[in-house]
Amino acid sequence: MASITVQSSQLLERVLSIEIVRVTERAAVSAARLRGHGKDKASDQAAVDAMRRELNKLPIDGTVVIGEGELDEAPMLFIGEKLGNKIGPKVDIAVDPLEGTVLCAKNMPGAIATLAIADEGTLLHAPDCYMDKIAIGPGYPKGVIDLDAPADENIMSLAKAKGVKPSEITAILLDRPRHAKAIEAIRRTGAAVSLITDGDVAGVIHTAEQKTGIDIYLGIGGAPEGVLAAAALRCIGGQMQCRLVIDSEELRERTLKMGIKDAKKKYEIADMVRGDCLFAATGVTTGAMLTGVKFEKDMILTDTVVMRSVTGTVRRITAEHRQLDKFHLD
Repeated sequence: MASITVQSSQLLERVLSIEIVRVTERAAVSAARLRGHGKDKASDQAAVDAMRRELNKLPIDGTVVIGEGELDEAPMLFIGEKLGNKIGPKVDIAVDPLEGTVLCAKNMPGAIATLAIADEGTLLHAPDCYMDKIAIGPGYPKGVIDLDAPADENIMSLAKAKGVKPSEITAILLDRPRHAKAIEAIRRTGAAVSLITDGDVAGVIHTAEQKTGIDIYLGIGGAPEGVLAAAALRCIGGQMQCRLVIDSEELRERTLKMGIKDAKKKYEIADMVRGDCLFAATGVTTGAMLTGVKFEKDMILTDTVVMRSVTGTVRRITAEHRQLDKFHLD
């Protein structure tokens, strides 16, 4: 049993160093070819196709547990889909081939291709539904934030823990009508609000990056994005609490089939990502976290961040792809 664990660990390290990067790079390049063309579905499909091709080359026996659709939506990377060449350990896969499809279609900042791989049975099997989330970066005592507390109370608690006035706190939320009351409450404390149109995986990660100036993420976004963000924070540190938004009987039945018995459970990072995990993201359009794909005469430039939880390693990989025919053939 120990030898299997060592083999799996060594393989994950190799995937971290080389192969997983290629997966998100190819997805990002494929999507970037349609940047600014107003074709959100086409750019998403291009990223999906590229990511599926590359994942099937990896020495893993993988199952998609966080994907773009349910079992009957084969054109996307669907929940339950088997990937990899089956020569290697069994792993869970979480994907968002193009986070920010609208951002890509409009050539706006922040679109990324992202992926997480973890030991089998260690990623939360969440349906493609909404999820209520709150997250902060590392360095704070446990209990500073609480998903069940009002937004303004969380701002005040975080400011106290940080040793600053609430006016020095910046919260990031998706720009949606459902967040209007929370935004109002946050601004009443004197804190600033940064609104994003899409991209809540990056939004959560921003809380752990000093250069972004973001202190806290709040609000309802996608459940798949929530698990991917939790994988990233497990690697780089931070706190996160989430709860699935189960608002229909049909969705309740789906969650039961996926093994989720308590629909009101409040998840923390360790509940969503329990084992060793890898996280990678490549920029499609330039944002606060990553530089977008650059097409030059004789090469394609990509910017990728790769993280591993067991070592806490974060690598930034700026790559020059000179064999352009391989990208065009994909």
